[in-house]
Amino acid sequence: MNPADMSHATVPFGEFLKSFKTRMHNVFHDREDMNRLSTGRGLPPYVLREVMACNPLSVFIPAEYGGRGPKPQEGIAVIEAASYESLALALIFGINWALFLQPVAKYGQEEARRQVFDGFLRERKMGGLMITEPDYGSDALHMQTSWDEEDSLCHLRGTKHWAGLTGWADYWLLTARKRGGPRGLARDIDFFICDANAPGQHVVVEERYNNLGLYMIPYGRNRIDVRIPATHRLAPHSTGIKMMLDLLHRSRMQFPSMAMGFLTRLLDEAAAHARDRLVGGKALFDYDQVQARLTRIQSAFTVCSAMCVNTTERADIARDLAPHGLEANAVKTCITDLMQDAAQSLLQLSGAMGYRLDHIAGRAVVDSRPFQIFEGSNDILYAQITEALLKLMKIAKQQNLYHFLNDYELTSRASGRLKPLLEFKVDPSMAQRKLVELGQAISRIIAMDLVIKLGERGFDKQLIAASIATLQQEIAGLVSSYACEHRTGLIDPDQGHPSWRDFC
Repeated sequence: MNPADMSHATVPFGEFLKSFKTRMHNVFHDREDMNRLSTGRGLPPYVLREVMACNPLSVFIPAEYGGRGPKPQEGIAVIEAASYESLALALIFGINWALFLQPVAKYGQEEARRQVFDGFLRERKMGGLMITEPDYGSDALHMQTSWDEEDSLCHLRGTKHWAGLTGWADYWLLTARKRGGPRGLARDIDFFICDANAPGQHVVVEERYNNLGLYMIPYGRNRIDVRIPATHRLAPHSTGIKMMLDLLHRSRMQFPSMAMGFLTRLLDEAAAHARDRLVGGKALFDYDQVQARLTRIQSAFTVCSAMCVNTTERADIARDLAPHGLEANAVKTCITDLMQDAAQSLLQLSGAMGYRLDHIAGRAVVDSRPFQIFEGSNDILYAQITEALLKLMKIAKQQNLYHFLNDYELTSRASGRLKPLLEFKVDPSMAQRKLVELGQAISRIIAMDLVIKLGERGFDKQLIAASIATLQQEIAGLVSSYACEHRTGLIDPDQGHPSWRDFC
């Protein structure tokens, strides 16, 4: 089939997906060595050209503009296929989907949408998002990048960093606050589509970062001094802040798509190694501790499967996800923790051979680790989960955690199985560390609820039961930690550090 025809909506998706997988296998395994590619920065141009030849990003572009989408299940399936081969490649697609194409499709003006989508389909262009600034990483509401109007153009100035695809993307969604007013910068945030190849819109890369893991993706610091047509400013349905929340929450809900193929690959690799590797005269698979690690990876696989089904139903582009931060944050934090845990298990099972960047185990550890940091640090998001929960409990005039969760949409299925653990009053004035611990527990309860729901639809009963048991055990540990009143205090490090040698 002609690659140029692969984005056409009439091509059966099964055929489309098969062609994509074939191309990835050809370039990563037949023509190249994925292990070798993974140790170098970026990708050789022909590799990316081959991967993009069948236009995989077309699944993210609305059908009325020549794409296949937007069908969430197709988008998830394409990213799942990519993440089985490379988590970095899946993230490239995820950036284009959630952080660029979806907001353009939903909030872009007609002239801009047509130009952008045509560039993606005909010229295989890519796009990314710039929000984060050097001094305002987790505090986007105080970003200092600014804009004002100049002769029907919008002039943006500022500095952004840690934007995935730095120096690669053809288009950028740039965020800025309007100059003027009593405080210098407006409170609201605006989004602009920057065509990096157009006159006056070049984004200057001031530094390329030597990032740990995800070697295929360039990151760096970017200087913004561009003039963008007013037609390329996104049009929020209410405010720019709510638009940003809708964008970020939808992106977090789509993290399971990147995790799905990744976890499947880790499970395949771990099971094969455990069966083939002999230690002490028997296969690793026969050792109880090894089986325990494999069970945890299987549980993560099942949780992720449930989350993917949930995302197809609850993260449709037409739905406003701005008010659904608790659910989005729970999905993102839980699945990224499970990704890292599964990677650590594979590395432990692989032993010394896995402790290399050119091995899937070592690569999995460093590639999955930043997922717990970007698009909201997990510690911060866990605290926000608890804070959102406390607000809902206050509205419901409920202090007992079990009684609230038993009636809450996201936890009603799971709470009954956890009643002995959850029968306590929540202290709304808890310390920050307790906010994080309770948020971790709540995210797992939501995950358990999704697994139960998936089981009700007929998913493999054994996998469902094992995943529920694993989650119950983890939730019990988290709740126990939350309930522990003992708090260790920080000793002032400026006092100096005593030496053990003085006591010999």
